[in-house]
Amino acid sequence: MPFALVFLALISFATSELPPPPAARAVIAVAVAAAAQVLATALMLLAMREKSFVVATALTKTEAMQIVLFGALLQGGTPSVSLVIAAACATAGVLILSASTIGLYAPRDDARSTRRAVGYGLSSAAAFAVATVSFRDAILALKGASFVVAAAEILALGLTAQALVIFVWLLGADRATLSALAREWRSSLGAGGLGALATLFWFFAFALASAARVRTLGLAEVLFAQLAAHSLFAERTSLRDAAGVALILAGVALALNGG
Repeated sequence: MPFALVFLALISFATSELPPPPAARAVIAVAVAAAAQVLATALMLLAMREKSFVVATALTKTEAMQIVLFGALLQGGTPSVSLVIAAACATAGVLILSASTIGLYAPRDDARSTRRAVGYGLSSAAAFAVATVSFRDAILALKGASFVVAAAEILALGLTAQALVIFVWLLGADRATLSALAREWRSSLGAGGLGALATLFWFFAFALASAARVRTLGLAEVLFAQLAAHSLFAERTSLRDAAGVALILAGVALALNGG
């Protein structure tokens, strides 16, 4: 939250543009998005508890495909055929890359844990999809503001709402954790700053293009992970991995050119 407020101040100073008062639609959209994002993160952590970080992350990558649905339902738009194909291709590529890790070949005694992880992961992706569509709606609701100021303002509002709710919750339910967080504030600066900066650029993108298109493009991060594994750890790419990468590339290319 502090970093988001600093970003908003710096952008307002650089553009000589004051953040506009948010309309009721923007406030409601931010509230929905902030709550959905907290729920999504909680569900993702439950998925991690059942299986692993890799599994939970892979399952949440189905968000792009779910955004196509939620975007149509919540914003009344009809996604293009090419965008649907792009999101489906990229999502399929991620799942193929993660097939063995997700547990498609898991032993029977691990099947129940796998089903729970899949349920939590897909639900997390759905909540992330609602959050993404709602954040974009909030940005677009700031009429008269440039896209950089609108994105920075919504980021600051969303993180402020989340920080206040979590603070009040911990104050009443778990003061020991709140005290521990206060003692470790220095160690959170790096992750907090980079996380706020990354989210700011996500919001810039949401201000310029549809949520489904942006999130489909975001699946390219899986390719960076593959390249890092290959160059840093000399990991070999299997035929299945190559097929998954090809599908992701096809989805990203479609989203860029036709989505």
